[in-house]
Amino acid sequence: MPTVRDQASQAPPGSEHPFTFTRAIYSDQFRRGRGAWSTDYPKADRQFMIGFRRLTMVDASEAENPVSLTDPNLRRFPIAYAVEVGRMALTPAERDGLRSYLLAGGLLIVDDFWGSYQWANFAREIHAVLPEFPIVDIPQEHALRHTMYDLEELLQVPNVQNGIYGGGRTWEQDGFTPALRGILDETGRLLVIINWNTDLGDAWEWADHPLYPLPMSNFAYKLGINMLVYGMSH
Repeated sequence: MPTVRDQASQAPPGSEHPFTFTRAIYSDQFRRGRGAWSTDYPKADRQFMIGFRRLTMVDASEAENPVSLTDPNLRRFPIAYAVEVGRMALTPAERDGLRSYLLAGGLLIVDDFWGSYQWANFAREIHAVLPEFPIVDIPQEHALRHTMYDLEELLQVPNVQNGIYGGGRTWEQDGFTPALRGILDETGRLLVIINWNTDLGDAWEWADHPLYPLPMSNFAYKLGINMLVYGMSH
């Protein structure tokens, strides 16, 4: 039976659809089990696509689609999503693959990493990929925050444990304030969208849980949809 990594080299499920939501497979610091990349996989991907299809009417596949950063087929998919990037530890081949993908027109969306330690690790890893471009805050007036939904405020989306049992706590580690940041090329095109101190993936995955906070899951879908529609249209 093929493994997830084997499947990344095959035609994706639902490839007859114009859009397939793609999750990036990458190496992490611990290199145990299936890897940090697979957090919330595949339920978050599937449920997000159900909502995305319903709310946008885009003909998107509902099937998950993990693809390695070293796989040339990654270029078939304009948007890639990566989680737990605070534990990222890219190999030279993965750095080269990601850089080639982004400079060729791809967009990387990162999510679900928290606090100063994980930020420092991700910033170091992405700087090795795109050393010529700085990380900047995405301002409230940027089109990303108004592509389909007007998002005047950034909500901190908690993990499922804090969302259901946390008694109002939404943060992890010292990640008290959510941030929406990005990396833009010299023309202003977004290469990387960075969701820090927030967990959109858990909100997508647990939106059907009766105790997960509805305002948080609603916001996570709205921001997720904005990111995909922005990526498709820019």
